[in-house]
Amino acid sequence: MGPPGSGKGTISTRIVKDFNLKHLSSGDLLRSQILNKTTAGQLAKDYIDHGKLVPDNVMVDLILNELQNMKSHSWLLDGFPRTVTQAGALLKKEPIDLVVNLNVPFEVIIDRIKGRWTHAPSGRIYHTEFNPPKVQGKDDVTGEDLIQRDDDKPETVRKRLETYQNNTQPVLQYFRDHGLLEEFAGRYSNEIWPKVHSFLSTKTEPLQYTHYGE
Repeated sequence: MGPPGSGKGTISTRIVKDFNLKHLSSGDLLRSQILNKTTAGQLAKDYIDHGKLVPDNVMVDLILNELQNMKSHSWLLDGFPRTVTQAGALLKKEPIDLVVNLNVPFEVIIDRIKGRWTHAPSGRIYHTEFNPPKVQGKDDVTGEDLIQRDDDKPETVRKRLETYQNNTQPVLQYFRDHGLLEEFAGRYSNEIWPKVHSFLSTKTEPLQYTHYGE
């Protein structure tokens, strides 16, 4: 778990690779179910098309059905559970060893995202700090103006983070009360990852030991 822009995708990929877990993303699963027009997918699509959140029971059924196919594997859930109801339903059916929460300061996330600029026609993305255009405000290929998507504007990002925090705090507290939550703080993925790797190595054997400097 972790707020949007906290590096969840990066850390998830590294966990799956180093600890040989199956990765299950609720977003990817929803998209594939909708694409394949399954019963659950069609049900979820009806809610999404009307601008509503997919109800807890639909999401729980989707995830639990998928986990049945992973019985012989250890797995990593990404993007689920998002509510205490979902968390409770999951714990009833599946044993969980650990919940990893990435604790990245909101100001760091806002700074990171507000540096993104996009060339709308091509979808090319630049970043003022990490991947700046050759000419400020212009696309490298066409020379056309870059725009900042509404999603990347600081006020939008802050609102999204606050919504996430309000919705997620009860879920984190639920897992904390069950003694399952482990939190890792830092500003960047490369700062957080060694801590996550070291801790997970005490729980399960990594495919390879990676030596990190202090």
